[in-house]
Amino acid sequence: MSGFFCLSRKTYEHAQRLTPLGYKIGLELMCKCRVRRVREIPILFGMRLKGQSKLSLKQQFRYLEHLSRLYDFRFPRASPAIKFLIATAASWLAGLATYALCRNAAIAYLPALAVTSVFHIRYVRTQRKFIARPRPWLDFAVISICEWLACLMMVAWTGRRIDRPTWLEGFLYPFAVATLLRYILRKELLQDIRGLRRDARAEELADSQPPPAAEAID
Repeated sequence: MSGFFCLSRKTYEHAQRLTPLGYKIGLELMCKCRVRRVREIPILFGMRLKGQSKLSLKQQFRYLEHLSRLYDFRFPRASPAIKFLIATAASWLAGLATYALCRNAAIAYLPALAVTSVFHIRYVRTQRKFIARPRPWLDFAVISICEWLACLMMVAWTGRRIDRPTWLEGFLYPFAVATLLRYILRKELLQDIRGLRRDARAEELADSQPPPAAEAID
């Protein structure tokens, strides 16, 4: 919490794409310099005599956002899948609560889409410069409409094909099909490729190029 840390120049030169958010610069360096050994030297905090703490609620949310970015960096392929599951779980909980009231999966899927849109707002805000397609909100609208139509058709299919579907079947089948369609369309429209940065590809291409003649002579 003191903000005081040190590392060797050799370690610092291993850093990749430093983009710290908030005050946890040491955490950024530990992750992006691929630090393997960390030693903590304890310090003793005294009682505050003047001023106020800068650790506001906003800073705490920035810290969580920072952790999210570092997870994207450290696990570029697993991160989109994990965050998709988190967003799906949250949307399903909202849909399940609505379904318990109305017993109609097509109606219950609308709150689920609203929760998904909240996650999409955060995604666009934090990942805008890395998004491959120019109109992420248009893509999101198309995906959402296709999801809801799939859910609606599955509700109709369940009512015709299953004699007296159970409470769980009436909820699970439409939501599962709509979510599967969402996953496929997000992949096709290149949404949520958080860890697979375009600048990372540029760095890899630069590393694969032979050095200039002047540098080769040096």
